[in-house]
Amino acid sequence: MLEQKSSCIAIDAMGSDKGPAEMVAATKMAVDSVKNLRPIILVGNEAELKPLLEKEGLSSHPDISIFHASEVITMDDKPLVALKKKKDASMLRAIELVKNGDASCVLSCGNTGSLMAAGTIKLRTLDGVDRPALATVMPRKRGHFVLIDAGANPSAKAEHLVHNAVLGSDYCRHVLGINKPKVGLMTIGTEEGKGTDLINQAHSLLKKIDGQIEYAGLIEGFQTFEEGVDVVVCDGFTGNILLKASESLFMLLKNFVSEEIQANMVRKMGYLLSKGAFDAIKNQLNPDNYGGAPLLGLKGNVLKAHGSSNKQAVMNAIRIANEIVSNDLTRHILEDIEAANNIIYDAD
Repeated sequence: MLEQKSSCIAIDAMGSDKGPAEMVAATKMAVDSVKNLRPIILVGNEAELKPLLEKEGLSSHPDISIFHASEVITMDDKPLVALKKKKDASMLRAIELVKNGDASCVLSCGNTGSLMAAGTIKLRTLDGVDRPALATVMPRKRGHFVLIDAGANPSAKAEHLVHNAVLGSDYCRHVLGINKPKVGLMTIGTEEGKGTDLINQAHSLLKKIDGQIEYAGLIEGFQTFEEGVDVVVCDGFTGNILLKASESLFMLLKNFVSEEIQANMVRKMGYLLSKGAFDAIKNQLNPDNYGGAPLLGLKGNVLKAHGSSNKQAVMNAIRIANEIVSNDLTRHILEDIEAANNIIYDAD
């Protein structure tokens, strides 16, 4: 088992596209709105962070502190190069706080490749987990689902997909509050034996652990945004393409609607009459609602938010981080991965 960690949340305050002011403003929002919020450590340049905390009225807050880091990993930095040359970067110092037991979760809006590389190298995977997986919450008809893996492990084996199913199911159950999440395996057809060898092998293994998870079987792309499953399992190559294609499509549809509404006065009047419906759709598709994407399967919690996240999105990411820590997600994953491995590897 893992040794008990501090319950603090370490926030990389410098990696965001919008700068540390947005991160501090999000922290203020979280302090005001998140129930039972864990202590927060803002990691970054102390000279920049102190006046920002004063501005937000947080300079004397007992549960907000600063951990000084003099460097920043930018979006243009190569991950492995940054890890070697920027040892005092805010992202790396935040991860080290988790590694050393001074925090239980790190949240960063910074360079995705650097965060995944540093998290994996410094924290290592949990016993029984070969590769970590990135879990992204996406909108669907009347709710949302978890896509896993969204890009951490492009070259997966069948057992990795089984682990993804367990990771995604635990995230849904213990953080998102879905009691019995249904898990589907992404493929090109729902008939038995249709798909790649990887999918067929993973499908056989997932059927073995049905009961430990709620395995709903094979699903196709057109079922993804319906209500059939709560967790969509795939390799990181497929998942990353699905994620980015979906984000692009959402933006395209938004632009199409906006252009058509502006085409003439009649449509503008129609929009005003239907504004409530349009606002509801916009809110449903708004990525700010879903906070960050956790990198699951590590000996420590890592949460990735978009680089362009505004304070609302970062506040929701802090809320998710708080749920991860409060519900001891890592312990549940460790237990469930062990149980799944005992089945798929036919352990005594």
